Amino acid sequence: MRSYCLVVVLGSAVALVPQRPPAARKTVVSIEGREFLINGRPTYEGRSYDGMKVQGLLFNSRMVQGIFDDRNAGTRSRWNYPDGPWDAERNTREFIEAMPLWKANGLLAFTINLQGGSPEGYSRSQPWITSSFEIDGSLRPDYMSRLERILDRADELGLVAILGFFYQGQERQMADEQSVLRAAGAATDWLVDKGYEHVVVEVANETDNAGYKHDIIRPGGGAERLIEHVKERSKGKVRSPAGRLLVSTSLNGGRVPPDSLVNVVDFVLLHGNGVRDPARITQMVEETRKLPSYRGQPIVFNEDDHFDFGKPQNNMLAALRAYSSWGYFDYRMTGERFDDGYQSVPVNWTISSPRKREFFALLSRVTGVGSP
Repeated sequence: MRSYCLVVVLGSAVALVPQRPPAARKTVVSIEGREFLINGRPTYEGRSYDGMKVQGLLFNSRMVQGIFDDRNAGTRSRWNYPDGPWDAERNTREFIEAMPLWKANGLLAFTINLQGGSPEGYSRSQPWITSSFEIDGSLRPDYMSRLERILDRADELGLVAILGFFYQGQERQMADEQSVLRAAGAATDWLVDKGYEHVVVEVANETDNAGYKHDIIRPGGGAERLIEHVKERSKGKVRSPAGRLLVSTSLNGGRVPPDSLVNVVDFVLLHGNGVRDPARITQMVEETRKLPSYRGQPIVFNEDDHFDFGKPQNNMLAALRAYSSWGYFDYRMTGERFDDGYQSVPVNWTISSPRKREFFALLSRVTGVGSP
């Protein structure tokens, strides 16, 4: 069935112009109970590891810099490659080239953000300008073009994208709460117009972070309304079992979300940053499931910078023990180089460091994907 859009000519005459439908998509993500499904089948179907259920989980990695660029001329040179100047197109191209390798080792999802994340891993101040939004909330075509290429390739590969809208280091540059609301609406409309069915939304990364300027991001201050806005705006416009985008938001590391947030999200996002004892990871999941508003949604860690992948106890296995998904967050630490980390810019998107290899080796064993 062909759809049409209205076009106003010279401010008065109206014409009906055929509107090209979204390209046929290959990947649909959905939720049934506590399980994620891709194209109607549970992820890692039938898989268990050391007596722990793996089926239905969504192992992921924080890859938020896939569309990164810096429009601040004073900081742009910080991101130069070892062999040349910073190049946003090269960054996205190399991201896309690495995606099949991630999947071949068991990864089924990655987090990417329209405002990126700290390109240093953690930063006290963030003077760079890396947002896909203008200060009024409108979308920047260059950033969205790079995102489209990434999401198209993810769709072809059967990967799920956890797309974040806002990040505290860049949200502060937006004019007011209306610009934030406008940005969320524009990003939602863009996803709907592209026909993406393999994207789930993280409205804001660590929404309770003190770095946020506008209350509409914060729990109790408007975050719940913003989540409902994205859900309602996409309702009936996505060809998936839910008929709309699946939406959540995250809090700072070690925090369990309040009832007000759990009540409105489709899946619960937790962060393991700052959690040194793996037992606390399991405890966070248990505390979330005891909340009055919890109704059986999947629980997903999509940021955790603790590793110890070669040890019998680590945060990843603790999450698995509690039947929750886990996400790898790796940044370049003091003394490390280009090959290290997935968040620090410039990024080597391949499995290029001992830490990356250890993560993917454990992931492969747990999921049974790519292991001997």
